[in-house]
Formats: sequence, structure tokens, C-alpha cells
Amino acid sequence: MDIFGQALLDYHNGNYTQDIITYSSLDEEDIIPVPYLFRTFEKMPLLEQKALELCKGHVLDIGCGAGSHSLYLQENGYKVIGLDNSIGAIKTSKLRGVEETIHASILDFKNQKFDTLLLLMNGIGIAGKLSGLKDFLTHLKSLLKPNGQILLDSSDIIYMFDADDDGGHWIPDTFDYYGEVTFTMQYCEQKSNPFSWLYLDFNTLQNAASDNALHCELVSEGEHYDYLARLTHL
Repeated sequence: MDIFGQALLDYHNGNYTQDIITYSSLDEEDIIPVPYLFRTFEKMPLLEQKALELCKGHVLDIGCGAGSHSLYLQENGYKVIGLDNSIGAIKTSKLRGVEETIHASILDFKNQKFDTLLLLMNGIGIAGKLSGLKDFLTHLKSLLKPNGQILLDSSDIIYMFDADDDGGHWIPDTFDYYGEVTFTMQYCEQKSNPFSWLYLDFNTLQNAASDNALHCELVSEGEHYDYLARLTHL
């Protein structure tokens, strides 16, 4: 069931009637406005703009979605591949003009190396759980050229938990790591199976990178606990 991809295709084909609704294990309901997934560079958050400006060489856009980041890079002379495990996303990217795409899970994609791996819109979330982060970073590292870089943004969602009087936060015992969230998506009458998604505070990302012999640099911080990081070989 490709709920995300169907929403993208419907919008591109002029059949936009509803947005994507998400339900999370944090007892929150949210909406992903489908038009936002087709945004131009000028309407992207500053962290995304900065990441695109830092790209170099041959770029792999991981979780390319509707292809907005790939299109910007392509239009600015970069060789870029848009990768997504949603067939609808890949079809939409092609229809919008992304020249090179791959329909695959990043963990199944091998035997190519890139100057830049791009994971925007919290692309590191694909790792799912903190326990899977080391293997995920090991795989990404295998796709990097010697002077390559991984550019990713994420958010520290500690702000979503109640604060103690001493400034700490109360986190229920049910969490192995507070950034592990389970989501379900709904579009029109279709609802996805639950899936795991990972939000990382910068210190946890930095420690995981160090364990994988990667240098982790904080490039810039957003206005609401979000940040852009760059990982490179040590």
C-alpha cells in the first residue's frame, strides 16, 4: 500500500482533494499538506536551502519524495539520483523531470559511491530505531567516496515531553529512546501499517557517528530544536 506515493501522484495529476494525516505513538495527530511536498527552493526551510547549497559532485537524494530537492540540484548542474522506496514517489519525480531515479530501499542499494548523500525532511528517520542506527550509518558510509559527505537534518523532540521543575524532562518508561516514534499514515480512505521513525538529538547523532569512524559537524540550527549536520570520513 503506497499511500504517500498515491497522494503525490494525485496532486501531480490535478486530483488533489485531501492531505496526508499522520497518527503517532506520541498521541498526536498531524497533517502533511501535499502541496508542501512540491515546494520550490524559495519556499524550503533555511536548513534545506543550506543543505542544497552545500551539495557537491554526484548526489544521491535519499527519500526523494516528489523530487523537489533533486530537481533543484539537477537544474543547477549537479548529477543527482533520486531514490525512494515509494513507487508513486518515483513516478511523480520522473513526471516532474528528474532524469535519474531508483525505486529501492536505501538499505538494499549498493555498489555505487557518491560525493554527497542527502537525507532531508528528517531522512535519518529511516533508521527506525536507535538500535538500528549503527548499521544504518555503516551502510551509508559504504556509499561514500573518500572525500564524500552525508548531509542530514533532524529534530530533538525532547520539547514534546513534560518538563520537571529542575529543567529535565519526564519520559515514560515505555521509551527505549525518546526519539523513537511509531507512525501510521492515512490518505483518503486508505491507512498504512504502523512504521518506526527516528528523531535524533545532535549529541546522540555525534556519538553514533564517532562509533562509525565518521566526523559529525553541526552546520546550523533551526528555530525549533531542528538542525543540519554534515558527516564525513575521519
